[in-house]
Amino acid sequence: MTETPKGARRAGHGEDTIYWDAAKNRYVGAVSLGWAPNGKRRRPKVYGKTKTEVRNKIRDLKKEVQTGVKSPANYTVADAVNDWLERGLKGRDEKTVSKNRTMADKHLIPFIGKAKLRDLSADDVDDWLDDRAEVLATRSLRDLLAILRRSIAHAQRRDKAVRNVALLVTVPEGRPGRPSKALNLEQAKAVLAAARGSRLYAYLVLSLLSGVRTEEARPLTWDHVFLETKEGVPPHVAVWRSVRKHGETKTRKSRRTIALPKQVVDVLEEHLRWQKQERGSKGKEWSPTGLVFTTRSGEPLDAANVRRDFKAIVKKAGLKPEWTPRELRHSFVSLLSDHGIPLEAIALLVGHSSQATTEAVYRKQLRPVITKGAEAMDDIFAEDQEEGDAVA
Repeated sequence: MTETPKGARRAGHGEDTIYWDAAKNRYVGAVSLGWAPNGKRRRPKVYGKTKTEVRNKIRDLKKEVQTGVKSPANYTVADAVNDWLERGLKGRDEKTVSKNRTMADKHLIPFIGKAKLRDLSADDVDDWLDDRAEVLATRSLRDLLAILRRSIAHAQRRDKAVRNVALLVTVPEGRPGRPSKALNLEQAKAVLAAARGSRLYAYLVLSLLSGVRTEEARPLTWDHVFLETKEGVPPHVAVWRSVRKHGETKTRKSRRTIALPKQVVDVLEEHLRWQKQERGSKGKEWSPTGLVFTTRSGEPLDAANVRRDFKAIVKKAGLKPEWTPRELRHSFVSLLSDHGIPLEAIALLVGHSSQATTEAVYRKQLRPVITKGAEAMDDIFAEDQEEGDAVA
């Protein structure tokens, strides 16, 4: 039997009551919602660790009655998350859906999935994030909280939740993420040497010596590659697309024209000759995608396969296979910085400029800069390199 705490006023008829239940080790709130059609009093109960939490739940319960929103008594956090994953991500690409599903299945549902959504408190969310902060980086925690927030918001739009308690919490500091690395000059040369003769050789040369993002290199088409000097404009690539939902680059500032070092031009010319031969030998089996980098049938490269093949090349170069293709871009920045290229020029090369200009002016401003970057890379990789072997 529960007791009213000493000194507390006993609630009057029809009033809400909050009291401590020693057996449940929780505060209990008995809510007065009038009378049911059968003549019985409607007096549901809510529970919480603190009186404030119980008061908030009482308020939410009354709000449900006032607004007509009826949160299903057995509707759980897992139900809300699964509903959002199944119905709230329509139109998103499969990789985005898969990433969110994996995060939810591994780090959200097993920990707070059984909680009733109507009973979920900000304290519950804080406790969950604090627990996950022991094993996840801050960025991953931010992604997790975003999943929960969007799931509850989705439930709200379907009258299954009154309040989004996930909006009341902040992301804690997680474990330090794996720092991005950069190849030094000797390591970079070793990786390129190990890549010669592979399908990724031209891909890696372009990425390392021009700073093109991996998601920009994979969809690059030949009509965006200019290997000859015309009207005073040096050989260059126009990076206007990336592997994203609508084929857009990360931001408008990411759209840039980059001059190509001589070594990259030579490698791409050889790569083009090789691709024409392969296309001719495949005949109708070849997919006419117009892509610079393809599979053996002309299809786009898969990011996971690129990472796998790159790790094998890195291992062949005598390095630990923990490197990723994305770190070629970090290496590009590091090599230019070591060579004395100003930070402002590097920022333009990698598409991090804060200037908001038209595309025509942007390219005009960039041309002298991209030339400087190309000249720097020709200087850095000045040693004569053997022509790439025939690609297997």
